[in-house]
Amino acid sequence: MSKRDFYLLLGPALFFFCRFLLPSQSFGSVIGNIAVGLVAWMALWWITAPVDLAVTAFLPIVVNAFFPMAKMNQVIANYSSETILLLLGASVLTVAWEETGLDKRIAARLLSLIGNNMRSQIVLWFLISGLMSTVLPNAVVCAAIFPIAVAMLRYAGEGNITGSSKASLLLLTVVYAAGVGGLGTPLGGAMNLVTVQYIQQVSGNEFIYMDWVIRYLPIMVVLFGLGILFLVYSCPAGTVLGKSREYFIKEYQSMPAMTREEMLSLVLFLLAALLAFTRQFYQGILPGLKPAYAFMFCACLSFFIVREDGTRLMRWNAVQKKIIWGLIFVFAGGLAAGTLIKGSGAAQAIGEQVANAGLTGGFMTVFAIILLTTLLSNVTSNTATAAVSIPIIIAIVEGIGENPIPYIYVASIGVNQAYMFPTSVRAIPVGYGLSPAYMLKMGIPLTVMIVLCMSVMSYLMMQYWSVFSCN
Repeated sequence: MSKRDFYLLLGPALFFFCRFLLPSQSFGSVIGNIAVGLVAWMALWWITAPVDLAVTAFLPIVVNAFFPMAKMNQVIANYSSETILLLLGASVLTVAWEETGLDKRIAARLLSLIGNNMRSQIVLWFLISGLMSTVLPNAVVCAAIFPIAVAMLRYAGEGNITGSSKASLLLLTVVYAAGVGGLGTPLGGAMNLVTVQYIQQVSGNEFIYMDWVIRYLPIMVVLFGLGILFLVYSCPAGTVLGKSREYFIKEYQSMPAMTREEMLSLVLFLLAALLAFTRQFYQGILPGLKPAYAFMFCACLSFFIVREDGTRLMRWNAVQKKIIWGLIFVFAGGLAAGTLIKGSGAAQAIGEQVANAGLTGGFMTVFAIILLTTLLSNVTSNTATAAVSIPIIIAIVEGIGENPIPYIYVASIGVNQAYMFPTSVRAIPVGYGLSPAYMLKMGIPLTVMIVLCMSVMSYLMMQYWSVFSCN
């Protein structure tokens, strides 16, 4: 039996083990067992790749048809969600870059300014992605940054993401930083707004967003430092992208002036990003123009660009061949798996098992909360993890007679930390060619380091957090 055949059989074998051999209440119910089995199957196939990643992404639909875990319309909705439209719109806009040569111009400019040293590249991209994610949804940040990073990698000769450790490391840098940065402010993602909602319910007072920034600033500094150090340490000293910086400077200077088509392609992308980043200023006037629809609007406009010779720049028959459909389907499959984990009650059951572990407060409770929320965020969305885990944590802490609010803050740290599996925004670099096995290989040690460090730091910070009150 070949290795591929072995993994092909092992995936469904894991599923049927969870369905028929595990005790029926292992994950709350038989349905919960089925959902966990499906996630194990998908994780194995994504990591070992016996079939295309996009094929694995459709397993939630197929398995749910035979073993109903949730309403099928809820599962299918993940394949046409707003985030999917956001990624599709961004993909179309970057096809226009390729058609006009704008991608090469941007890549040469970046390499001429930043240089080709990989460690410098890692630090820069981590800071850009992380800081942007403090005030913007992670998916929006990734949709805006990844096309630029990938264009630069292709120009530097690292276009084969799967076969390039340098390219893979840089894509991991962007997505890891987006996850870390999301913790910085309540605007970093819907998961933080869920946390704010529960804090207001427990305290009975309105939550002031600046309190969040004050509480988490020391945590953010440490997380940024740990993330950058881990990624820089993973890159051997002296590693470079392509040729020398001087070479890219000459390449950029030798390029002809920007054409009208390039300018229009750039303007449309910047317009979509600007509309997404400044939504809070116009949402009262255009409540329906969410970031996903802003990108789709500009993507549609790109089909109206006409070259100087009168021919259309973009035609769908040509564009659809260049869209990275695997990116879209893998992202959707991860969302669908998370829907089934939550909808089946498996996530709730895991939380209740932690609640029954005899926690009495203190460091071990903090460690259990960080571990639970981090692991759940790896197999479902950050928002779903927050919605499922925080009510359980409140019940645990109130049951032992302690103030739940500091522990809610602890939970939010774990909710925002996920590094191992291609679910949620971590599916985006996988769609561009990053190997899920590489993500897991890098994600395991980083997860261990983050869980341990954040458990210790959160425990020490709890007294500091308790000083502030919700006003």
